[in-house]
Amino acid sequence: MIFPTKTITLKNGKTAVLKTAAPEHAAEMLALLKTTAGETDFLLRYPEEWTLTEEREAEMLRGMAANPSMLPIACFVDGEVAGNSHIAFGQGMKQGHRASIGIALAKKYWGLGIGSALMEELIAAAKEHGTEIIELEYIQGNDRAKRLYEKYGFKTVAEKPNVIRLKNGTYLSEFYMQKYL
Repeated sequence: MIFPTKTITLKNGKTAVLKTAAPEHAAEMLALLKTTAGETDFLLRYPEEWTLTEEREAEMLRGMAANPSMLPIACFVDGEVAGNSHIAFGQGMKQGHRASIGIALAKKYWGLGIGSALMEELIAAAKEHGTEIIELEYIQGNDRAKRLYEKYGFKTVAEKPNVIRLKNGTYLSEFYMQKYL
């Protein structure tokens, strides 16, 4: 699906544009994935594990935009990709009532309200789609994300211990959250 372009005002007074990233944004989107993966231990990959080519990323962006079960939303500040998010709607009679979401934001854009703006758009899309339950996961220690999710009514319903193993050998749990609409 394509998200209609929307301009928002950030906490610092600047404007940002929310829209679906197009194939021509592939290099920027890959750079964002690598940057965010290097800024925190709370994403599922290290920067060096992102080995997609620009061509493959462009194909993926095209595919997501054409997929009626997926709504990707990227955030651009001063023409630069600041973050991305998506909602994936469940399919079929048994899982069509559920959707999963994810958000990643470059550290230099933390605290400006982008995460909240993306969350609001994802929740609105879920409601419009008729979704009953939105699901997400966060990694142990990611208190910023947990606070954001709780602000929007998500509740922790399960813990999966030792899901993440960091380079230094530390294990982290993954927490599964749900929001009922």
